[in-house]
Amino acid sequence: MPPSARAFSDLLSAIMLLSRLPVRGTPTSPAAAAAWAWPLVGGLVAMMASAIGWIAFWLGVTPAVAAALTLASLVMLTGALHEDGLADVADGFWGGFTPARRLEIMRDSRIGAYGVIALVLSLTIRWSLIATTMILMTPLALVIAAVVSRAPMALLMRWLPHAREDGLSRGAGRPSAGACLIGAGIAALALAPMGARGIVAAVLVTVVLLGIGWLARRKIGGQTGDVLGTVQQLSEIAVLVALTSG
Repeated sequence: MPPSARAFSDLLSAIMLLSRLPVRGTPTSPAAAAAWAWPLVGGLVAMMASAIGWIAFWLGVTPAVAAALTLASLVMLTGALHEDGLADVADGFWGGFTPARRLEIMRDSRIGAYGVIALVLSLTIRWSLIATTMILMTPLALVIAAVVSRAPMALLMRWLPHAREDGLSRGAGRPSAGACLIGAGIAALALAPMGARGIVAAVLVTVVLLGIGWLARRKIGGQTGDVLGTVQQLSEIAVLVALTSG
């Protein structure tokens, strides 16, 4: 397959995996092989969500309401995929006492108290930070955060073994080192224009990646799709904090 066709197939696979965007065609690339394109999909859905919020803001809507519209659009465009993972991890990691029980809780479709608290905190913090980007007139902040926050997902898949024998992460496979490096390179390019704040964001995301990786290995012996969603959510918050501080 020509490189351009392979890249397009990878991008199509990434869009179908990480978003609810309607796309035509059947990707031939395995999900893990397309991991390099995950940051691009993050940027795409964030641009669409941001456009809705910023148009509303420029039409006179308050930053708080415009940020809520942006966040709601982002959640709908991704199908709340990463938010669901965060809630499952919060319930499982703190609701079970053995790795097997934690994995069982994470698979339960019902949400518990820890999951609700994690979701409320994530949504509230991101809503506040998105509103701040509008007050500061930094329309690209969310797009950059969305791009950067998808890169650690591939790195975590490469680093940790699968914690279970089935599920989204197991089905996706294990990304190659090359795919991880390309994804990380895209994230670095997104942060480069931000100068010192970009460096701070990179450091914070690295801390999130290492922290969640250590915790996941300790709690369940590896990673799952829910763990990947958690690292995305916390990385997005970390980048937004870095870009709106100071």
